[in-house]
Amino acid sequence: MAKSRSASTKSKKAAPVAPKRAPLPPASRKARSVERRDAILAAALEEFSAQGFEATRLDDVAARAKIAKGTIYLYFRDKETLFQELIRATLTPLVGTLETLGAIDMPLAVLSDRLVDVFVSEIYETRRKDVVRLMITEGRRFPKIAEFYYREVLSHIMTAVRGIVRRAAARGEVSAALIDFPQILVAPGLVAIVWSGLFERFEPLDVRAMMKTHVAMILAAGKVP
Repeated sequence: MAKSRSASTKSKKAAPVAPKRAPLPPASRKARSVERRDAILAAALEEFSAQGFEATRLDDVAARAKIAKGTIYLYFRDKETLFQELIRATLTPLVGTLETLGAIDMPLAVLSDRLVDVFVSEIYETRRKDVVRLMITEGRRFPKIAEFYYREVLSHIMTAVRGIVRRAAARGEVSAALIDFPQILVAPGLVAIVWSGLFERFEPLDVRAMMKTHVAMILAAGKVP
């Protein structure tokens, strides 16, 4: 009996002890947090694009991001906040690029080529166009989201375009009446996004050619006495 107890004690002493995992350094924790946040935003874009804002559930976003639903609330207060941050993270950097280009004083015919290239390569050919399309389809039903989009994105773009048109009008390139309606200049971009979602499979659209034709028509109209 004593021998059995001794063997049992020896067995317990021999049991391996799992080493304590060293805590991640601050830089690694921050990188992991950023990675998880980006994964949530990417999953949200997929779900919002597929289901629309109203039908999207945070449970589905979490499942797609391969995280627990509660993790989302560590980064975003609710579904509306998540959608707003998706707009900000996706489009705000591009707004800065457009504002920088819009401040350049050069002939509209030259500047428009750069703007068209930015639109096609940075919006139309990327998932950013899905965010814009979501605003077109969902904005009217969810006015707070539409207001956020206007304040954070659209108002800055309109200000930049007005500056472009004002300088072009001062050089005699376009009619000064266009200053009051910068929407006319950017309208082909919205047409392209709507067309790609509804009719692209029936009739492919050359977006670059369409937008450059639009600018050429505006320039030609501005030369009419």
